[in-house]
Amino acid sequence: MTTRTHSFALMFCAALSALVFGPIDANAAAPIQGLSRQPSEAAAAALLVPGDAVLLLLDHQTGLFQTVKDVPIAELRANTVGLAKIAELTKTPIILTASEPNGPNGPLMPELAQAAPSAKYVARKGEVSAWDNADFVAAVEATGRKTLVMAGVWTSVCVAFPALEAKADGYTVFAVMDASGDPSEMASRTTLARLAQGGVVPVSTNAMLSEFQRSWNRPDAAQWGALYNELVPNYRAAAESYQRAQEVAKKKQ
Repeated sequence: MTTRTHSFALMFCAALSALVFGPIDANAAAPIQGLSRQPSEAAAAALLVPGDAVLLLLDHQTGLFQTVKDVPIAELRANTVGLAKIAELTKTPIILTASEPNGPNGPLMPELAQAAPSAKYVARKGEVSAWDNADFVAAVEATGRKTLVMAGVWTSVCVAFPALEAKADGYTVFAVMDASGDPSEMASRTTLARLAQGGVVPVSTNAMLSEFQRSWNRPDAAQWGALYNELVPNYRAAAESYQRAQEVAKKKQ
């Protein structure tokens, strides 16, 4: 067999494998940093795989914020920024979109531009569900990843619709509930039930923080600690009191 024929055969086998099994994401198979035991295939499926994730921030717009009643706006904004920082720290792709940003829904919250400099913005053409926009889905597909972490406003529409559609299309989907907001607590509760019934995994921002981190045994541990302090004020208070106690103990020695 000539070198050229051999190369063609390898390319054909690779193409056939991709056709049968789907594209292989090298990131998803990479070891998780800082673990003394890598999870089994079954265990890996139980938690988010950091190297296979995409963060989708949907319609975090200042006009829509004014209609949110189920979560304090300051907390919603802080958690959204926190998710963006987690994604930046782990080099997770971030895709942003907005529903009618020139209308009453308003522009995207300005903090995201600073927190997520690597994010890709995808404009929609009036679609309520981002998953009904061809450019948005193409941007997700271009990452080659199959785990989607979603948050947005409103939870019952802008998160629920694309989350359920993406789940039906074969993606693993996490919905970050406290980085999302709804017009009422009733809307939020019914959406939570609908998402869970549809196979979407409801999570909180601090759960995502730990799930992306997975270990303190990593060179960027201090950056993760700073994110905990930012996102969980009570944890910050505990860390500050511990640090002060250590300082006092050293002075007494």
